[in-house]
Amino acid sequence: MPDSLAIQTRGLTKSYAGVTALRGLDLKVRQGEIFGFLGPNGAGKTTTIRCLLDQIRPDHGTASVLGFDAQQDPVSVQARVGYLPGELHLEDNLSGRRILRYFSALRRRAVDRATANSLAERLRLDLDTPIKNLSKGNKQKIGLIQALMHRPDLLLLDEPTSGLDPLVQQEVQAIVREAKAAGTTVFFCSHVMSEVEAVADRVGIIREGRLVEVADTAALVNRAVRHVTVRFQTDVPADALEGVRGVTVLTRADSRNVSVQVEGEMDALVKALAALPVAFLKTNQPTLEDVFLAYYQSDNSPPG
Repeated sequence: MPDSLAIQTRGLTKSYAGVTALRGLDLKVRQGEIFGFLGPNGAGKTTTIRCLLDQIRPDHGTASVLGFDAQQDPVSVQARVGYLPGELHLEDNLSGRRILRYFSALRRRAVDRATANSLAERLRLDLDTPIKNLSKGNKQKIGLIQALMHRPDLLLLDEPTSGLDPLVQQEVQAIVREAKAAGTTVFFCSHVMSEVEAVADRVGIIREGRLVEVADTAALVNRAVRHVTVRFQTDVPADALEGVRGVTVLTRADSRNVSVQVEGEMDALVKALAALPVAFLKTNQPTLEDVFLAYYQSDNSPPG
């Protein structure tokens, strides 16, 4: 595997009881980047991570992680990786602190307790509370701390902000950026577009076990369809926004209210509106579904 790659899979295929989860997945993740792995439930995201960690074996294909063959040398891989599973199970009768000590004992790398305590403070978590008394969100924080506390070379995060309130989600995003700044590669699965847009350098979209797109995050978002509602201060001609690049008029309630659809960048619409008496403007942030639709309706549709 080239030195510049943290993850590389070739032809990765995996089936469960006749259902194919991965269909010849070829994936490359560069060292030092934050890579968002996007797809709906059942697309193959979690299966990919489990193959990278040798928790399950692929039917065909290979996976290399940090220069090690994931199937031939899983111990070396797991010693250098921080992993947060999508479904986290912890021993109910232990406290958060004892759970972290247990994970620390399993690591080949030394864990600085001050790092774990600092993360707990930032995430607003009491480590002395028994697991059974923690909410889903606080259990998720335990999972994040155990993945981060040994400062791994690679973070594999499966839905890392699930169950967290918005303020803590922002803190997690900041922690992920700091990990990248310290040299850690971050690979995380999500179906939350805003989360991916906030931190990821590049994005891969997986659909029915196939990688159908890899792109810079900004480029991917710009391909999405936005809906824009405009209210004007005075009457505006019906054709005022006709012919504007990427803009389709959807509805026009009257001569002062219009709803449009914008494909791609907003620049042309903004320039057109600058010459009109705009009183109110509302833009709907594209969702992951919008991104999928924008991609699948393009000329670069993935194979069936």
